[in-house]
Amino acid sequence: MENKKTIKTLAIAAAIIAAVSALFFLIKGNESSHCNEEVAVIDSTAIAEPVMKYGLPIEDYIVRYDTLQRGETLAEVLYGFGFNANQVHRLAQCPDSIFDVRRMRPGQACALLSDKDSTAHYFVYEESAKAYVTFDLQDNYRAKREQKPVEWREAEVAGRVNSSLWIALEESDASPQLAVIMSQIFGWSIDFFGIQRGDEFRIIYSREYVEDTPLNNYRIEAASFTTADTTVYAIPFTQDGEELFYNNNGNSLEGAFLKAPLDFYRISSKFSNSRLHPVLKIYRAHHGVDYGAPVGTPVYAIGSGKVIKKAYQANGAGYYLKIRHNSTYVTTYMHLSRFAEGLKEGDYVKQKQVIGYVGSTGLSTGPHLDFRVHENGKPINPLTIKSQPKKPISQENKAAFAVVCDSLVKRLTGIPLSTVKLKEENILQAAPESR
Repeated sequence: MENKKTIKTLAIAAAIIAAVSALFFLIKGNESSHCNEEVAVIDSTAIAEPVMKYGLPIEDYIVRYDTLQRGETLAEVLYGFGFNANQVHRLAQCPDSIFDVRRMRPGQACALLSDKDSTAHYFVYEESAKAYVTFDLQDNYRAKREQKPVEWREAEVAGRVNSSLWIALEESDASPQLAVIMSQIFGWSIDFFGIQRGDEFRIIYSREYVEDTPLNNYRIEAASFTTADTTVYAIPFTQDGEELFYNNNGNSLEGAFLKAPLDFYRISSKFSNSRLHPVLKIYRAHHGVDYGAPVGTPVYAIGSGKVIKKAYQANGAGYYLKIRHNSTYVTTYMHLSRFAEGLKEGDYVKQKQVIGYVGSTGLSTGPHLDFRVHENGKPINPLTIKSQPKKPISQENKAAFAVVCDSLVKRLTGIPLSTVKLKEENILQAAPESR
């Protein structure tokens, strides 16, 4: 009987101990859970990264901005920020290598950064969209030039030419500057002065941004241009340390001669053996191509060669240049407004080097370039001059090029023309209402 009481007592004690233990661990568990929840709350409200501008946590300062006006001096800007004459003098002592007041231009921005007590700490002058100079007003006006972080953002565009590539790009909501870059890339293989209605283009390009602000700086990553039944691709590839654009067969787009001696505008007169002269009003041969363009438009050498003539002809070519490229070809550039600075007879010029500028000197009715080509001493149509391409993709690089080429061609082919088509449909729908 005594043993049974002892066993019963021990069982009750064990049960009590178990219950207490369970309660203890439950409480600890809840405490742990609450602790974890508190940690989670702290993590979710972690301090955000500071907003940086000019390399400084901009939200820590009161910032006043100003823009340099026409005729305004640095001193006037600084006085507007509350500087006194001594402070202006100290800031102006900055070495020209860091900050040159003579290069200040209207429209450039500046800023004064002060703390909550209105104590000025930094003066910032923005030299350009990408560069700025910071003056530390608390450290003896020490100045340093800095660069803003930039990034290139990729985009795609495709369109169909109705009148010009320039207008087609505008219709596609893309910058017409891409037309100039296209003419530079395809300048050896496509005559952009002679493109036709219905020609198509597809472009993968990048635009430069600074602090989410787009700049007018572009680069083409890949492109194609289709005229008639022919599509020419521009695929970038680096070979022997030099990046060039190649077609899909691995041949360089760059050749011995450019298709035209200036960035395209329009052709005002083509090669003819019987043309009505605009000044003399008589029919005579015109063995060249006239490129109508504004005065001052740069004129390029279509190929490397030696300047064999630099002269002026009052009743004819005006200011003109002749370049011998090899034993076969000589090119002539006429009616220039002026020559490139320092250029003289006997100089060797490189392809795409500026040799002069469009004008209307000599026997001319308006600004244009009269461009002529002689092959073995005989005039030929400049639009038909043959140009051998530069070194093609080498055998050892063909496999690597094929991978790049296939990928980019697929991307280019997949860019739809829907943007232009949609615009055309909208115009057609609006037309009846406007009549």
